Amino acid sequence: MCRIVIGYIKKSAMYSFTIFAVFLALFSSKCVDCLENGLARTPPMGWLAWERFRCNTDCKNDPDNCISENLFRTMADILVNEGYAALGYNYINVDDCWLEKERDRYGQLVPDRQRFPRGMKSLADYVHSKGLKFGIYEDFGNYTCAGYPGVLGYLQNDAETFASWDVDYVKLDGCYAHPSEMDRGYPEFGFHLNRTGRPMIYSCSWPVYQIYAGMQPNFTSIIEHCNLWRNYDDIQDSWSSVESIIDYFGNNQDVIVPNAGPGHWNDPDMLIVGNFGLSYEQSKTQMAIWAIIAAPLLMSVDLRTIRPEYKAILQNKKIIAVDQDPLGIQGRRIYKHKGIEIWSRPITPLFQNYFSYAIAFVNKRTDGTPSDVAVTLKELGLTSPTGYRVEDLYEDVNYGILSPLTKIKVKVNPSGVVILRADVQPEFNNRRVPFYTTQRTIYDPLTQVFRVRNNNEF
Repeated sequence: MCRIVIGYIKKSAMYSFTIFAVFLALFSSKCVDCLENGLARTPPMGWLAWERFRCNTDCKNDPDNCISENLFRTMADILVNEGYAALGYNYINVDDCWLEKERDRYGQLVPDRQRFPRGMKSLADYVHSKGLKFGIYEDFGNYTCAGYPGVLGYLQNDAETFASWDVDYVKLDGCYAHPSEMDRGYPEFGFHLNRTGRPMIYSCSWPVYQIYAGMQPNFTSIIEHCNLWRNYDDIQDSWSSVESIIDYFGNNQDVIVPNAGPGHWNDPDMLIVGNFGLSYEQSKTQMAIWAIIAAPLLMSVDLRTIRPEYKAILQNKKIIAVDQDPLGIQGRRIYKHKGIEIWSRPITPLFQNYFSYAIAFVNKRTDGTPSDVAVTLKELGLTSPTGYRVEDLYEDVNYGILSPLTKIKVKVNPSGVVILRADVQPEFNNRRVPFYTTQRTIYDPLTQVFRVRNNNEF
């Protein structure tokens, strides 16, 4: 076994829940005023067609897997009947390739007449009849990425069309558009969505296209106008793709993390758990890290054929609870050395100045044997004198209440993860800790979640 003992990781200043709560309320109110929809207070959850089914329009030869109203009705049924909806997966989202190649003579978008013969309003009605919500795809450019009509020149018209179809979620891509025009165009389309009066989550691809073009995205404006946005490449059905996304979010966390919060989220793209490219261990890692970074949980998998062990990952209630934590603080990578990473996210409940935490230990080593990681809670930044109740969220092991000086050792499989939850305790040894024993300092969640040590400090 490879045993890695981690050196001390300093924690930032102790946190004041009262000051944080006031700050969060003010910050959230500001964003609601700008966006005007009050949606996505926690990251959206649901099912999205693209990664698994792409642009399969061949319903003659592949009727069960083509992009059609039948596919989306079937997935809506499964979300409800197999327990996904009860866990929070409540969006059924259409992606590209649902349109006719041309608008009608009045300039209206037209769903493909063969594959969506009853139209999108009928599909939305069916999804809503199941107690779910309905999402749709468009593109800010002249065309969608697959070459169907885009919204450019029809922003108000298309926003009103989506509202008339009772759409609940709009993803706006950025193919065939000039990145320099997105600072104006994405807010303008959001403005028209808001003016319809129908609440619609607004998912933007705005920053990723500007990053590709060498531009610096204006995240202040993006936060004000979008509920979520893409930062990086499209996910592919491979561990190398998932790993590259995790690396991007870790390497750029000082820029990315401050932008996340209730109503506005960084989007690392879809969950591919249960497809072809990830092992069981890698699937557990994606689910755990997506929860740590407060990601939207949008499954893109064939729910008709998913194997039980992968379904269990997607339906892990305790990890979903981490992702959906109401504080909405995105987690960070706090340690990286020789293929071992530790990610940490502050979550509820809180006691006085102390957060609870979700901690993920990730093993990116490829030497074929599990690695032992040993560290005290204090070294992870968990310093409440009342202690923490610690449990493993995959293995369902409860370690009881541990003090900050307790050393824990976890065994992490190659390309795998161990994710723990440490809930701060209001009492220690049946005795409430006096308030004066804690140190109160102002906490700014946008800059002071963690201090990350350089490699040469370990």
